[in-house]
Amino acid sequence: MNIQAAAAKNSTSPTKKSEFKESSDTLLNCIINSLSENKAEDITTIDLRGRTSIGDFMVVASGRSTRQVSSISQKLVDILKTDLGRLSKVEGKDAGDWVLIDTGDIIVHVFRPEVREFYQIEKMWAPMDHK
Repeated sequence: MNIQAAAAKNSTSPTKKSEFKESSDTLLNCIINSLSENKAEDITTIDLRGRTSIGDFMVVASGRSTRQVSSISQKLVDILKTDLGRLSKVEGKDAGDWVLIDTGDIIVHVFRPEVREFYQIEKMWAPMDHK
């Protein structure tokens, strides 16, 4: 057996649609638990499946200050790396007003309340009512 065949045989990447869902759901639960444990407020989950290719879910949360927003974000990135072995792309952590964490399947936004109110990102992604 060659190296590529052995790697494919031992691969842990999801191959079925249900495995992708399970992977996203597990990741989502980990994210929500981390945000809750670190005192994030107003945690909202938006299901993006079938609406866009940027990810399966979007999670929006708030911290009370720039320091808390940065801390919540850093702790989430650390947990994703240590517990799930998942590296995330992070933007805005130094400023602490709005931190975006891209995990691949799930996009997490952590805002200060004033910034969250200004951008109203949940309103942009809210499901449209069918009339």
